Amino acid sequence: MRFSQLLLPTLKETPAEAEVVSHKLMLRAGFIRKLASGIYCYLPLGLKSIRKVEQIVQEEMNNAGAQELLLPMVQPADLWQESGRWKKYGPELLRFTDRHQRESCLGPTHEEVITDLVRKNIHSYRSLPLNLYQIQTKFRDEIRPRFGLMRGREFIMKDGYSFDASQKGAEATYDKMNHAYHRIFKRCGLRFRAVEADSGTIGGSFSHEFMVLADTGEDTVVICKQCSYAANMEKARAMETTAPQDVKELPLAKVETPGKRKVQAVCEFLDISPKNLVKTLIYVADGKPVAVLLRGDHAVQEVKLQNLLGANEVRLADDKETFDFTGTPTGYLGPVGLPLKIVADREVTKMTNFTVGANEKNHHLINVNIGRDFTPAQTADLRMVNEEDRCPLCGGQLELTRGIEVGHIFKLGTTYSEALKATFLDERGKETPFVMGCYGIGVSRAVAAAIEQNHDEDGIIFPLPIAPFQVMLLNLSTKDAEITAAAETLYEELKNLGIEVLLDDRDERPGIKFKDADLIGIPFRVMVGNSLTKEGKIEIKERAGGLTTAVSFGETAERLKQMIESAMTNCQI
Repeated sequence: MRFSQLLLPTLKETPAEAEVVSHKLMLRAGFIRKLASGIYCYLPLGLKSIRKVEQIVQEEMNNAGAQELLLPMVQPADLWQESGRWKKYGPELLRFTDRHQRESCLGPTHEEVITDLVRKNIHSYRSLPLNLYQIQTKFRDEIRPRFGLMRGREFIMKDGYSFDASQKGAEATYDKMNHAYHRIFKRCGLRFRAVEADSGTIGGSFSHEFMVLADTGEDTVVICKQCSYAANMEKARAMETTAPQDVKELPLAKVETPGKRKVQAVCEFLDISPKNLVKTLIYVADGKPVAVLLRGDHAVQEVKLQNLLGANEVRLADDKETFDFTGTPTGYLGPVGLPLKIVADREVTKMTNFTVGANEKNHHLINVNIGRDFTPAQTADLRMVNEEDRCPLCGGQLELTRGIEVGHIFKLGTTYSEALKATFLDERGKETPFVMGCYGIGVSRAVAAAIEQNHDEDGIIFPLPIAPFQVMLLNLSTKDAEITAAAETLYEELKNLGIEVLLDDRDERPGIKFKDADLIGIPFRVMVGNSLTKEGKIEIKERAGGLTTAVSFGETAERLKQMIESAMTNCQI
């Protein structure tokens, strides 16, 4: 491809709307242009990178035995009502009514549609296992779309769905998809980790997120420094502490704590550690109040709380709501005698003789003990992990880092097959619900994540497998007949070798071409200029690292082929 014929509107300045690196650079490099909030046009170079990701996804999914199909983006409401997600999914589901007053939505995901397709066409265990996938545009009406392709409303996604006859078969399919996803992201040239994750609105019993590790990532990832344990913050666990043995329970007592509402203030006043104080927080779960107990130095992980309560929504009550529910001002609440449902983090159950609010302004209770003074209705892991915690698997030190979710795999079980009455006849002739799995990859987001992970102050540094071109060939003097002829000859040689090459044939100064080459981030830059006329040499510069090699004109094409093959090998499994 010739630069002079390419739609590539690069920008010198960063648009004001851009916040994160990938958004800034994709706009400046002419990869995308905004049409509306969270909706972008993919320009030729941006689309070429997306197509590279799609090709890798297709190859690995097909190699794993999955079959590609394409499902409608518009989905009828009755399927979502049948599954129970029409109301549960929330405002991100863009609903509309057609001219016949039939309700529909734009698909943010396709569990209902694929389950409906399979229940109508697969009736026997002999047709199982079945693994289907598509690469298609999705729409989620994000309340605050931002960060370009990182969190848009319209995006390109690969979503796959498996159907098995048994839980054992579903486990095998899940493992196969897990391995396929590792191959996909390694082949894309990304540094990533697979982490335990919450299943969210998709549902199911278990899931893993694939996180590209980047300082600018939206999500916090918890990683063990000693073993393979990794999880996102919604799912992360810590090694449980051991309850002290043979500790004598001291008499319950009320003490005055004038004006001491915050954990730190109470602890300083009573000369205790936050680890010896239990704070009581009032949450509203689907409109009903619930008291949540945590150790003073811990924080609630709201997704864990929501899952424990089986609620569609949980939120922290404000000060007025707290007083209305309890008759006590915030800061003095405690579980003893509290007329609300009480749930406690598991660490609280390991504590003895701890301090809580007395449900009376300016007072706290000391020497409180579970069982004697109150009993929570439920206990579970409800807290956020922090860097002081130890790994739940090996006891090693945990590290909190940043990541960008680019893939998510779920064990759905029979959540959707039971809701939609999708069954098959097993070996005994009994109607049995399909055991399902779900597997998603944010294709367009993967390109943005690669840029977040691979860039410098000059622009993008594309991993070779998903770069729009492998080589950028610069004619540094279009008015010089010898240089131009050499550039054209090399251009044809590279194409004949199957190398993807972009020829910068513009009548521009070399400095402009260098800046655009750095901005666009194509892995290998080949410069045809004065070195050719003076020394018969061509310069090859690697975008990553900046290493420059001078080779003779006749060796250039073959040397580039070797360099590309070597770099691609490093991205293979």
